Amino acid sequence: MNRNKTAVVIDGSYVNFNDMVAVARYGVPVQVSRAAKFVKKMEKTQKILMDSMRKGIPVYGVTTGYGKSCGKRMPMEVALTNGVNILRFHGCGTGEPIGIEETRAAMLCRMICLARGYSGVSIKLLQQMADFLNHGITPVVPCEGSVGASGDLTPMSYIGACLMGERDVVYKDKVMSASVAMKKAGIKPYRYLPKEPLSMVNGTTTMTGIAVLAVERASRILSAAVYATALSMHALKGNARHFHPVISEAKPFPGQAFVAAQITRLLKANGSAWLLKDDSLDALQDPYSLRCAPQVAGVLYDSLEWIRKWVETEANSSNDNPIFDPATGEVLMGGNFYGGHIAFAMDGLKAALASVADMCDRQVMLLVCPNLNRGLPGDLVRTNDKKKGLRHGFKAMSISSSALTAEALKATMPAASFSRSTESHNQDKVSMGTIAARDAERICTLTERVIAIHLLAAAQACDIRDNTKTRPMLADVMEKIRLVSAPVVEDRAMDRDIENICTAIRYSDFFKMKP
Repeated sequence: MNRNKTAVVIDGSYVNFNDMVAVARYGVPVQVSRAAKFVKKMEKTQKILMDSMRKGIPVYGVTTGYGKSCGKRMPMEVALTNGVNILRFHGCGTGEPIGIEETRAAMLCRMICLARGYSGVSIKLLQQMADFLNHGITPVVPCEGSVGASGDLTPMSYIGACLMGERDVVYKDKVMSASVAMKKAGIKPYRYLPKEPLSMVNGTTTMTGIAVLAVERASRILSAAVYATALSMHALKGNARHFHPVISEAKPFPGQAFVAAQITRLLKANGSAWLLKDDSLDALQDPYSLRCAPQVAGVLYDSLEWIRKWVETEANSSNDNPIFDPATGEVLMGGNFYGGHIAFAMDGLKAALASVADMCDRQVMLLVCPNLNRGLPGDLVRTNDKKKGLRHGFKAMSISSSALTAEALKATMPAASFSRSTESHNQDKVSMGTIAARDAERICTLTERVIAIHLLAAAQACDIRDNTKTRPMLADVMEKIRLVSAPVVEDRAMDRDIENICTAIRYSDFFKMKP
């Protein structure tokens, strides 16, 4: 991750995925280029726009109404001041705000889009967004209200309105009006030029911003699931030969091979691995949630490869309408605001993530069930002869894991399948990409929690076995887990332990995998 990068430069060139995360999550500064070539490119389509308006050429959303109202026309003098209206009447978002990191990613994605030089907007607009990002001013954006085509109109209207000093923002951990925050930071309200308000909303950048963070989280979730599986394999005296490289050579999916190699690396023992394996006859093959872990988690690994590329491509596209051809000066009205690729990518990510949650939940069941856990105590209750009484260990934790998993699986219904005709049947086929991205974010949260319970249960089981020193890499991760969660001896509330592990999954390098 490029968290130590000096700045991410916006100059119309490609911005990679890691730089997007660095700005959104770690606050790496954004710098708008003033290079002559970039300035000239931006000014060229601005001139095309103004020339078209002077000549009376219809420019959608600038000299016309929006959507089904595009048949209405405005004279130039009205069009020059009417644009900000779109930011106001779209202020009908509902629901909780999207996350600060996701909102920052959306702002950066809009900068990247507009800097491509097809939109007819000014460098000053880019600088206003950069100032917000660099000063840590984050618009409050309700999560509900976008159908993911004709752009993220409603959510992006909140960002657009904040740039001119309207609506609310988060600044220095407090919610306040945009105008107050801007005054504190020394930023003046932005005065929009023609088409700029439309260009702020008519694109896919809210869904893409959410998708960027969902993909980054999913990668970390995958790593944690691999560690949890390795700990479970050790605790359950599993057969490490299920991950033999020839098995993956015979079925050559890169993700399967990668996950199998990672589990093998984590299970590397000082002595003979056979001494760590259960010697009963029915232990010849472990249950599928263990034995098929590379085949299950490998799907997430491979899907992230193409999903990350699609998200990068969307973020680096001119997903605006209308756009201007710099070569010919034509005004081109099309559908680049349609979020179909993000919708499909996020629907796919949802399914792959929830499948990993399901795998981990099944491993939790193996760990707590005395009929399946190869000699471990039921519910992983540690004996304590000094105190009398019945203890229940991880009984409730396994119930919570199942509940979280069921909710994740339920949310995998493809959002893209629920296109609804809207806006007087002008927007008659829509992507639902923002809903898909929000679903993916929710499934990230649910899966993190399942894997947190899995890691805690597997660590408890390894503590009971008391032999992880034979596998140094597992001993190392056990030490890290114990930094944020103590072993369970007496029954206690475990909610904070779960959230502590979730934080470690999301932000630490506890569960880092080697490439």
